[in-house]
Amino acid sequence: MNDHLPFATVGQTIGLLGGSFDPPHQGHLHISRQALRQFRLDRVWWLVSPGNPLKKDSPADFQRRMAASHALVDHPKIAVTDIEMHLKTRRTAETLARLTPRYPGVRFVWLMGADNLAGFHKWENWRVIMTQMPIGVLGRPENGVRAGSSPAARAFAQYRLPSSLSVTLPYQSPPCWCLVNGPTVDISSTQIRNNGQWVR
Repeated sequence: MNDHLPFATVGQTIGLLGGSFDPPHQGHLHISRQALRQFRLDRVWWLVSPGNPLKKDSPADFQRRMAASHALVDHPKIAVTDIEMHLKTRRTAETLARLTPRYPGVRFVWLMGADNLAGFHKWENWRVIMTQMPIGVLGRPENGVRAGSSPAARAFAQYRLPSSLSVTLPYQSPPCWCLVNGPTVDISSTQIRNNGQWVR
């Protein structure tokens, strides 16, 4: 295994939360804690992206975002990683295709907020991503309904796992996705930047 990649053992269940983290905030921590509990994960890895292909503006310096993420994370089961930088990938499908062979026996779950599921059909190769690993979606009732009726949700409706079985998600064969609702932290990276608290 590449020495730059995080360590994982056979049989572990690991959630992958990708994003620009520009900047990282308490909402990212909250959704990570929720994922650990709702999907009974051993770890959550933050995949800090070198750049988001869907966003026209470049994010803040990569090392600055990494440092801010490390400074924020205060949970022993949440790890900040630069996996995409080392794999030299920018798109999720490519990242997952290169990452999973390096961890035989590890059960990965791709994590996203319900707002991401609502626009998931705009991601490159989103149908491929659906078949690469189980997907855990976290939201609250008001955006869960919108996400549950999104193009991606409708296209893969037959593969939806009931929220009552969410703890089994890591052991399901893809395509399989599960939407769970719960309390959220009402904050976003965009809000923080617009408030002038994070200047690129």
